[in-house]
Amino acid sequence: MTLAKIVKPDVQELLHLTVLRTERIAPRWVRVTFGGGDVERFRPMGHDQWFRLFLPLGGEAALDRVPPKANGMLGYLKFLRIPDGVRPVMRNYTVRAHRPATAGTGAEIDVDFVLHGSAAEGTAGPASRWAETCRPGEHVLIIDEGLCFNPERGTDRVVLVGDETALPAIAGICASLPASATGVAIVEVGDLADALDFRHPHGVELRWVTRSAGEAPGAAALAALRAQQLPDAPFHAYLAGEQALASGGRRMLVGERGADKGLVSFTGYWKVGASSPASRASREAAARPST
Repeated sequence: MTLAKIVKPDVQELLHLTVLRTERIAPRWVRVTFGGGDVERFRPMGHDQWFRLFLPLGGEAALDRVPPKANGMLGYLKFLRIPDGVRPVMRNYTVRAHRPATAGTGAEIDVDFVLHGSAAEGTAGPASRWAETCRPGEHVLIIDEGLCFNPERGTDRVVLVGDETALPAIAGICASLPASATGVAIVEVGDLADALDFRHPHGVELRWVTRSAGEAPGAAALAALRAQQLPDAPFHAYLAGEQALASGGRRMLVGERGADKGLVSFTGYWKVGASSPASRASREAAARPST
């Protein structure tokens, strides 16, 4: 039986959310908590649930111009027709935590942003700068995209590998695993000060590795994976982060370690030397001093 590479949500629609609060949780991490708006229509799926995030860096009125199917081919083409300088910035992010509504509070979604560069110095990308400078009351849009970690591939034995951009996904997966799960989670960071601890099954070993100055992103994680004693087969492997880490880890596990390729989930979040184009508004915002 061939298992789906991704698990789509039952409903994919534009949801309006409001920034409730922000918190600097590590030198290079900011947690933004969203709620209000359409948050009650969001359906948590656990694991590495991710979504398209639309940031109105050209003004919040631009959110009304985002087409309902902006995550599909035709909708994305319509999205690109929004003029540069007005068009929101679209990025992909992972749900770090979801808390359902209680008698006294509405539902909340935590999203952890790894910071690249500095907003104050004008070296941050548009999403990183927004996360560093956003304030409660600001509005965004999201479209749920579901899971890359298909739990039908197995949750009893796991091998989870990623860089810091995959940390929220690996943390979410560990939070969703059964308490009896075994295996290993290898997470590469640039500095141990950014190694955000997270809950994981007692039988899943958590290994933090740091890359040295000048070392290619993902190289330290791949070296740790090559030396790692793997759980008994079959196991579900999940590799995410920089593209070479995800694809290289898959080749290593399948080609060198004999893993079942049908039980390997992998996704490249980013690629060294490549970046998403920023709108004129976001470039100008990056050049302005923060307030």
